[in-house]
Amino acid sequence: MTVTVKNRSRIVVPEVVQRRAGIKSGDRLEFKVSGRVITILPEPPGSGDDTPAQRRVIDAQIAEGLDDIRKGRVSPRFGTVDEMLASLKGKSTQRPKKSGSR
Repeated sequence: MTVTVKNRSRIVVPEVVQRRAGIKSGDRLEFKVSGRVITILPEPPGSGDDTPAQRRVIDAQIAEGLDDIRKGRVSPRFGTVDEMLASLKGKSTQRPKKSGSR
């Protein structure tokens, strides 16, 4: 589809193109330029929304979680919600062993 750029600086993306690209009202878009080529990409959710202070807190929490994983300080994997709840209540969480060998 071709559109004509008018004297004003705004360029309108035709509705049919927006629909095909899944662009909805309120979506944030990122524009990249390389020579005479303009690429329009959806801004990933959450990007640009955090303040630097919020980003530092989030990054610190992620680092702490990864450190816990590296040091083995993680909860066991549960097969069901009931197993997880039993663990929280201090009851046995051992899963029955499957018959047969691997």
